Amino acid sequence: MNRLLNLWLQFYSRSHLRRIVMIAATVFLVDQLTKRIVLHFIAYGEQKVLLTGFFKLVYWGNTGAAWSLFYGNNKILALVSLLAFVVLIWNHRHFDSHTVAGQFALGLLFGGITGNLVDRIHVGHVIDFLYFYIHRRGGGELGFPAFNVADMSICSGVAMALWLSWRSEPEPQPGSPGNKTDHP
Repeated sequence: MNRLLNLWLQFYSRSHLRRIVMIAATVFLVDQLTKRIVLHFIAYGEQKVLLTGFFKLVYWGNTGAAWSLFYGNNKILALVSLLAFVVLIWNHRHFDSHTVAGQFALGLLFGGITGNLVDRIHVGHVIDFLYFYIHRRGGGELGFPAFNVADMSICSGVAMALWLSWRSEPEPQPGSPGNKTDHP
């Protein structure tokens, strides 16, 4: 554990990485605050309709990953989250961490991973509470899986990192080995 803390402190001590830590801390605090509000006002499994036929606040526990994949594997997914966190710290320079957009993407990822990891360790499941749905004509609901602030941050961070990596790929130069339009 001390090794991980030292790695994190070395990561934070670099001035251009402070923005990542500040964004991650903000995401983590907002995520945990919203989850505490849910725990205070909504019982486990309860639903509060805010927009009929469209949006509910719920308190559902998820021991799986996105869309409840790998349901019931909370401890394994906690280890996977911790591993992802460490790998991102070790490889942050490969994710445009020198740019503001790259720092924002990494901050979203670190904050989201930490928020859900804390849930897995302290609550025993990830607390999901935002649920969008529509009513079906024949009855019942068709809904998007419930999620939370950490989930939104992870998805947004991944999308930004992918966009940045796609955007920053260099164009092949004429005469270079990667350019297939050149003819000998």
